[in-house]
Amino acid sequence: MKTKSISSFFITLTLSAGAVFALFPIYMAVVNSVKTQGDMFRSFTALPTVFHWENYSQAYEKINLLQSSLNSAMLSVLGIGGIVICASLAGYKLSRTSGKLSSALFFLFIASMLVPFHSIMIPLNRMANALHVQGSIYGLSLIYIGLGVNMAVFLYHGFVKSIPRELEEAAQIDGCNQLQTFFTVIFPLLVPITVTIAILDFLWIWNDFLLPLLMLTDVDRYTLILSTNMLFGEYNKEWSLILAALVLTAIPVVVIYAFFQRFIMHGIAEGAVKG
Repeated sequence: MKTKSISSFFITLTLSAGAVFALFPIYMAVVNSVKTQGDMFRSFTALPTVFHWENYSQAYEKINLLQSSLNSAMLSVLGIGGIVICASLAGYKLSRTSGKLSSALFFLFIASMLVPFHSIMIPLNRMANALHVQGSIYGLSLIYIGLGVNMAVFLYHGFVKSIPRELEEAAQIDGCNQLQTFFTVIFPLLVPITVTIAILDFLWIWNDFLLPLLMLTDVDRYTLILSTNMLFGEYNKEWSLILAALVLTAIPVVVIYAFFQRFIMHGIAEGAVKG
């Protein structure tokens, strides 16, 4: 009993140290976002003597927060919607179809997850330019769909295996074709894994920097991350405004992740283990 208590104490101590280590950068960002540049350089870790909330209003104006947020939201909705629709259909069909062709296609989806983005970003940029979708939110969303569908197919493929085939057979007896069976019977049962995929892809698309930087050319179409990057000047960096902008950018992500965290863990476990 004593050994168990000591072990529990050290586990708690280790986890607490890990939590402090993970939360320290957030503390630094929030605290220094309400300081002046001079206060920040005097002490990065100290609490501010005077809270300069005007940093947030200035950051709001400089990064055009409303327009940038709309651009990020539109990109996330289009990308996530396309990934969910394409991957759920592909995962369902591949899971329910036996044979070498189905296995080979599923293997290709899995293998594509191992290809690093940096090895394809130049050909991707040239292809987008040739198809005249560079600089477009809609064109960028199509690229996100192509890049994100592989992981989603993997998770859907595993999750569909837990759904009894008898439900599909009953729907087909009632006169439903395969597509109607999927949308009326199967897809409602995929809600847990769909929520997981939507949240993971939202975190990815909302926080992504490199792909929008390569594809978007018009400042009015910049995402929040790109707009925040504009605060980094060649000779001057307003760190208090930069940190305030980063805090504003992170708020939606933190709120959504905190609210849906249990769905993420449950969905990944269900989709991956049953696959």
